[in-house]
Amino acid sequence: MRSKHILIAVVLVTLFSVVTAFAGDTDSSAAPNATSSYTLENIYQRLNAGAAGAQSTWTEPAAGPGSTMHTLNEIMGKAPTVNDTNGAVPSEVLTGKTYWGLTSGEWGLRTGSGTGGGTTTAIPKTGQTTSYGTRDDGDLQKGVAWPDPRFTDNSDGTVTDNLTGLIWLKNANCFGQQTWANALTSANNLDSGSCGLSDGSIAGNWRLPNVRELYSLIDFSHYNPALPSGHPFTGVRSSYYWSSTTYAGTTVFAWFVNLINGFVYRGDRASPGYVWPVRGGQ
Repeated sequence: MRSKHILIAVVLVTLFSVVTAFAGDTDSSAAPNATSSYTLENIYQRLNAGAAGAQSTWTEPAAGPGSTMHTLNEIMGKAPTVNDTNGAVPSEVLTGKTYWGLTSGEWGLRTGSGTGGGTTTAIPKTGQTTSYGTRDDGDLQKGVAWPDPRFTDNSDGTVTDNLTGLIWLKNANCFGQQTWANALTSANNLDSGSCGLSDGSIAGNWRLPNVRELYSLIDFSHYNPALPSGHPFTGVRSSYYWSSTTYAGTTVFAWFVNLINGFVYRGDRASPGYVWPVRGGQ
């Protein structure tokens, strides 16, 4: 009988050792109280406006999100979707430039590998859609299609041209008519708080556009002013607007664009012209 009791004891000790060896630490892991985290609202705002929001030390929520919280579907609705038609691939983006790949097989953050050499430069459409002759501009409508909408009113005194990426002052007549030199100074000194701006810009962010940038606004299907229909600009004058580009024939002249018809002229820099500041660009 004694040997039987000893055998049972040995078996129990062995089983306990095996269970202990495989069980490990039975305590739950510690809360991630040293990890910075984002709330779902922070993630939503990051996708919606690019603002990261403030990180904070993780704390267990006291209750579930209230009725004002964005749903998962709303958050996912802000994320980009696959776009095999307009999405770029690395060879189409300059080497070293980062971008978000939208095409199948190239989804996510990518780095460009293109050199830009030997490629053609995309020229946008003129805007003319009515044909007056066989294979004229209105018939063929060659060029890169304009985005829809063409312009975005940023509600801070600025307007983004979605075709060029340039950001224009919404008020196209904040400074009235000035000489070329004064137009340069006015544009260079423009900052938030003036001309209806609340974009946080400072002096030096804005400038007088070069002649190609100013000319890019022209829509040849319109007249007086020759701007795309439905544009959000205010104060537009069907008159001459200065560019920052001087005339090579004699540098006492500079180029300006006439918004009546879209013509580009050279004018004496001492002559009056309107000022339309821009920022951004390459």
